[in-house]
Amino acid sequence: MRAIVVVDRKWGIGKGNDLLFRLPADMKHFKETTVGKVVLMGSNTLLSFPGGRPLKDRTNIVLWPDGPQREDCTVVRSLGELFGAVAPYPADAVFVVGGAMLYRTLLPYCSEVIVTKVDADGGAEVFFEDLDSLPNWSCVVEGEPLETNGFSIRFCTYRNSAVRCYGS
Repeated sequence: MRAIVVVDRKWGIGKGNDLLFRLPADMKHFKETTVGKVVLMGSNTLLSFPGGRPLKDRTNIVLWPDGPQREDCTVVRSLGELFGAVAPYPADAVFVVGGAMLYRTLLPYCSEVIVTKVDADGGAEVFFEDLDSLPNWSCVVEGEPLETNGFSIRFCTYRNSAVRCYGS
């Protein structure tokens, strides 16, 4: 599995259950990367989407231990159920998309993280792990800076040299 995330200079990812920035180029990149794939999220991430509806044209799996079953996405109650739900899919077609707790929990199982780095401080309340400081992670692709909505961003790919297998 992989993760996809937008971070500020301090690896901040959100505040008030919302994104730190409105970045049209990143939204396009996110959509192009995840359409037709499986997206994993926690319940707060699902509820933060417009109308609390899942992302279109993707298989949405939501870890929601005490939430309602829904017809528009797959709700799982535990990590064991989540791993069972993703097992039929190719690992590189599964993306963790938030929030902070799910990122932190599933990071050891991710082979890659696609990071959009924003050259700004968004005043975050929640943070992603600083992959530059973790021993098994290295930046293998660092894109050229580009401007979007007044911000300079850069698409980067980090690779995990010690991926944990599901269920171990």
